Amino acid sequence: MILQLLFVLTAIIIGARLGGIGLGVMGGVGLGILTFVFGLQPTAPPIDVMLMIAAVISAASCMQAAGGLDYMVKLAEKLLRKNPSHVTILSPIVTYLFTFVAGTGHVAYSILPVIAEVAIETKIRPERPLGIAVIASQQAITASPISAATVALLGLLTGFDITLFDILKITIPATILGVLVGALCSMRVGKELVDDPEYQKRMAEGYFDGRKIKIDDVKNKRHAMLSVLIFILATAFIVLFGSFEGMRPSFLVGGETVTLGMSSIIEIIMLSAAAIILLVTKTDGIKATQGSVFPAGMQAVIAIFGIAWMGDTFLNGNMAQLTASIEGVVRQMPWLFGIALFVMSILCLVLYGGSLSFAVFYLPLALINPAVYCFSVGRTE
Repeated sequence: MILQLLFVLTAIIIGARLGGIGLGVMGGVGLGILTFVFGLQPTAPPIDVMLMIAAVISAASCMQAAGGLDYMVKLAEKLLRKNPSHVTILSPIVTYLFTFVAGTGHVAYSILPVIAEVAIETKIRPERPLGIAVIASQQAITASPISAATVALLGLLTGFDITLFDILKITIPATILGVLVGALCSMRVGKELVDDPEYQKRMAEGYFDGRKIKIDDVKNKRHAMLSVLIFILATAFIVLFGSFEGMRPSFLVGGETVTLGMSSIIEIIMLSAAAIILLVTKTDGIKATQGSVFPAGMQAVIAIFGIAWMGDTFLNGNMAQLTASIEGVVRQMPWLFGIALFVMSILCLVLYGGSLSFAVFYLPLALINPAVYCFSVGRTE
């Protein structure tokens, strides 16, 4: 089992370094080794999870093509410029909301240059708001009801009597608290710009020319607002259906009443939202595939395809040994699960190109999530 785990981790590390779809295709290599070398039987690929992500990305891409994301960026720019002295606190809130609504962290990129400019204008070290803003956008992925992470988790928990609302009532407060703690810590990063000799040197050398970054106005504001509204309404319907099982359609199959699963509901609602956005805003469907959201989302689909399939095969093939080794410890001391999450979070951050010092600096943010989890669940299952 240890040897198999080493091959799995090697595939993940190499895939992360390759970037793009590298993570997913290296998952295929790892799966091949587990199957043909170690003789593990492959589990079923996560088709439902992949289709749910594809449906959500379709709707988000159509919203971007209709100008919805540009409209959101414009609103964020106005908020930051009106409150420049609070940029370190407001920036992570803005990027968190962007990702929470759209379900992908890539939508926050457009606002980063504005954050840097506002920070420099107010003599605040730009890495303070920029660092926590990027982290906040990634934290929101685990809290968004339509993100790939949440959709994948919901698919994995099918049959465990856990609803979408059960997931959100833990992830939303945990990530918000973590981001706020991280923002407060970020306010102490480095020297003040007026006391930084390197900044003063670059000012004297003319590195900062004083030109302002201007985000163009949305061409058709009405269509942009409609696309955002349709997308938010679709998200709200998903949360409602996921929280209250009685709202879902039921069918009589073989003499038993079967309730429509959340995977099908998410796919139907998001594909419908994408179609409505295109029809109402008269947006070209081809344009939706040419933005930044669609290729990023398809990379997530490939990643889920390879990595999740490989990981599930490894766990299924070694479930008896894993359960026997950790079940007793976790049942006696469930708080150890939080520490395990914390350690794995640092490992993932370092593997994906982060530094150990950066990870350690944001200890409060990493710790608050498993802490809230442990106090929220209230049970050891």
